Amino acid sequence: MTGKNGLGLAAVLCMPMVLQGCATGNGAPGTATRPVLTAQEAAPYTQENYFARGGLIAAPDGPWQPESIKLNAGTPWRVGPNSAWTTVQQAVNAALRQAHDRSRIYIRIEPGVYTGTVYIPADAPPITIVGAGSKPDDVRLEMALDSQFSPARYRQAVNPAHQYRDGDPAWYLYSQCASKTTQLIGTNCAAVVWSQSNDFQLANLSVVNALLDTVDGGTHQGVALRTDGDRVQLENVRLIGRQDTAYLNTSNRENQAVTDRISRVLVKDSYIEGDVDYVFGRANVVFDTVQFHTVSTRGSHEAYVLAPNTLPDNPYGFLVLNSRFTTDSGYHGTFKAKLGRAWDQGAGKTGYIPGNTANGQALIAHSTIDAGYDSLSPWGAAATTSRPYKANAQGNRVLNDTAFNRLWER
Repeated sequence: MTGKNGLGLAAVLCMPMVLQGCATGNGAPGTATRPVLTAQEAAPYTQENYFARGGLIAAPDGPWQPESIKLNAGTPWRVGPNSAWTTVQQAVNAALRQAHDRSRIYIRIEPGVYTGTVYIPADAPPITIVGAGSKPDDVRLEMALDSQFSPARYRQAVNPAHQYRDGDPAWYLYSQCASKTTQLIGTNCAAVVWSQSNDFQLANLSVVNALLDTVDGGTHQGVALRTDGDRVQLENVRLIGRQDTAYLNTSNRENQAVTDRISRVLVKDSYIEGDVDYVFGRANVVFDTVQFHTVSTRGSHEAYVLAPNTLPDNPYGFLVLNSRFTTDSGYHGTFKAKLGRAWDQGAGKTGYIPGNTANGQALIAHSTIDAGYDSLSPWGAAATTSRPYKANAQGNRVLNDTAFNRLWER
């Protein structure tokens, strides 16, 4: 980990600098509130290991070695003012209806702003959606969706002209949200782009939950992108929202509370913006050369970047490499943002149960962090349970000991 001035993380934490960081009294590097891994401890945390296995835990696939996303220039699936389809969902539906095998589908989107949701079902063949502009700002997929919407308001916002119809490939994604009997749709239904399929790719475009600063600083989850499948690639994208911008998830088994699979995601050369828990989920994710930009414009009284929800028996959650953590001027005074916190999903009534509750894992390495982040205590108490952050500071520590948090720097 390098600091803003280019020195190693140990130089940021204490002087003089030593190779393994500044040791606490019992030999562990870093501090009790800002732990640092030694080179030996950090050695297993590589993209190869995060992507070594995925799919069903009982019969995993692997390893996955993603290559750069490419566009098939001859694709018939084009979206734009002068194309056969004017919305991305129209092109997705048409392509899925005509798919006769598992060959990859390429969808090219011409520059412009496209308002509406995009849903891709779990049984879809591999799909690549690419913006045709010179930069990701040129193509913008957007809609204002709020977890606090009622199902009726969701139906009005997402399907006013019956864009989703019974029999459409993605009908069941829409209908499970539209038919909710709860007062609110919740986070799971608040995504602008939602893909449940494996081998999904998104490149050279922006996905924006346009709720942004139209709401107060309270609980308003507005997801830009949600992915549930395995082997997902996001390259040169801009994901913009406030609370819960990027939901990189692993779906549960149908009608079950537990997860029986691992999903892998690569986010490369991209930009993600938000304020509270704005990169979250259960997937094994590698972020390589990503800017995480924390904004204060909504007036939230808290700010967290990462909120991993890693299963307790999975050693790998989020790995951040060669990236930047930046903030706007709202964090340049006494109020500071935090790098993240564990999610502890589903443990609101029971509290954190070691070995049973998800125990988020994240490592930030070879990255820069600006002065808008809390340099003394960069990790917060868990989101759902308010479990106080507790690092294992023992010199002979076991990094996956479920009695402790697994949030580190290197």
